[in-house]
Amino acid sequence: MVFWWLLGRTRISSCVCGSKRGYEYQQKCSLVNVKLKWVKDKALDAAVAGEKDLRATCNLVSIIAAAPNFCLPIYSLLRHRGQLGLPQNFKLSTFIRKYPTIFHESHVVDSGGNCVACFELTPEALDLYHEQLLVLEQNLKELLDRLYKLLMLTKEMTLPLQTVDQLRWDMGLPYDYYDSLIPHHLDLFSLVRLPDDQVGLKLRAWDDKLAISQLQKNALLQQKEDMKNNCLAFPIQFTRGFGLKRKCMEWLEEWQRLPYTSPYADASHLDPRTDVSEKRIVGLFHELLHLTIQKKTERKNLSNLRKPLSLPQKFTKVFEHHPGIFYISKKCDTQTVVLREAYDRQQLLHKHPLTHVREKFACMMRKGFLDRSRGLLKITASANPREVVAYGNKLGDSDLHKEAGSDCDLFSEYESDEHFFDHS
Repeated sequence: MVFWWLLGRTRISSCVCGSKRGYEYQQKCSLVNVKLKWVKDKALDAAVAGEKDLRATCNLVSIIAAAPNFCLPIYSLLRHRGQLGLPQNFKLSTFIRKYPTIFHESHVVDSGGNCVACFELTPEALDLYHEQLLVLEQNLKELLDRLYKLLMLTKEMTLPLQTVDQLRWDMGLPYDYYDSLIPHHLDLFSLVRLPDDQVGLKLRAWDDKLAISQLQKNALLQQKEDMKNNCLAFPIQFTRGFGLKRKCMEWLEEWQRLPYTSPYADASHLDPRTDVSEKRIVGLFHELLHLTIQKKTERKNLSNLRKPLSLPQKFTKVFEHHPGIFYISKKCDTQTVVLREAYDRQQLLHKHPLTHVREKFACMMRKGFLDRSRGLLKITASANPREVVAYGNKLGDSDLHKEAGSDCDLFSEYESDEHFFDHS
């Protein structure tokens, strides 16, 4: 991969923030409509594709591990389907059976005499889940700081819980953060009713110590001259063979020398039609992606932040406008925005401890999937009455009576895809 570090070194007096001349410069610098082509990056595509099914699997692990007896029938798991991100035409039970090293299947008989599939975690998966809990506990302060900074990026220091849910996986929040994390830190966060009647997560106070971006931290550590005049430049790298035209190169060098506005600073004075305003938007998403543990998130998650971040219409065009900073992967039937500087080919340069746990889950998934495809593992339905009775007692009669509409095929799944999401 070819690296082009376009770190503007030329001082220009108009970059001095707070001066009248600097303000006029910002307002007069019109937005340049430069079109740069999208070029496929196989390494970053592999980084995105390598996590296929991982989020859904880890979420299912958390759901099952939270059950009283670490076992749930398929119809209970279906209530969480909306949080898994699986295609609507893909049966949940079929997905779970792909990974027998993670999930163990058994069966119970409901009141109508139908066989119901139940799933629990394998001992190895349960051990790994407990390791994940330990990692979260050891990195709690760091996790809270990142959530705090995320809310500080917003205009009202508030985000709808639905938006936080969408970023939960990328932020490394526990699946049940609403119950396991927020209630224990009400000195930092509060729950509020938003104008549209949604529930929002709000900061109780601003923290100046956290109001410094990753780009500013890096500049301070490297003692860059650009830090003095606030003309910070972003690390740039392009896919091999990208081929940037001379005019685009000149524009990009000039753009890098524009004033840098911190994503934590008030930017209401900036004209959205200027390059300086666009640089501020780039800096905002540069910071937001740094707050994620794997420096990437789905594009739709960022699109939903327009109002909380007070951004103009079509603000996501900055991703196409700056392919040397962001890469848009089109793998896994979605668009994922990746922060290029965080990767060396398909490997993260700095891995969060939680990433190591996820990699272990991914290895277990690959092993189970390959073993099953090679016929080394077979799905068997136990006909032992004692096992059926034991699981019947484990689940309770009230749970069994909830089952309806199934047939006696042990490998069938219920068609209901209802999304149960209740924060009350």
